[in-house]
Amino acid sequence: MPKLNINGRVVDVDADDKTPLLWALREQAGLTGTKYGCGIAQCGACTVHIDGAPVRSCAMPIGALRADQKIVTIEGLSPDASHPVQKAWLALDVPQCGYCQAGMIMAAAALLKSKPRPTDADIDAGMTNICRCGTYNRVRAAIHLAADGGVARQG
Repeated sequence: MPKLNINGRVVDVDADDKTPLLWALREQAGLTGTKYGCGIAQCGACTVHIDGAPVRSCAMPIGALRADQKIVTIEGLSPDASHPVQKAWLALDVPQCGYCQAGMIMAAAALLKSKPRPTDADIDAGMTNICRCGTYNRVRAAIHLAADGGVARQG
């Protein structure tokens, strides 16, 4: 039975090694904040961090992960939605339907950790998540707002 370090907790996962991490998170760990969007790693709704890097969990088999790798989901980003990216998302009313937002927030947090003061071009290149509601301008504005709040220093 594979063991995964999810949000700082070691979880025994009773699933085949080929099972996508997304389903282990949702069905085995009960963490439903990570969403299924496309199942082919294109949309980004399922983005989580593995050792700090954004990863599309729908395409990551749990057998490819080691027990010492740190997986962080939207539930683990901050215990009380106080992460600067989450605050910026709320301040600027980024989501419309909200379905893609957990993955967007995870991707934005990783982007800001690697580029604390991103340009618009950095954001456009780094944010490959798809939002069907088209809130890209608000996403960009929220990333800039979070950067101004020092998200990289708190990461």
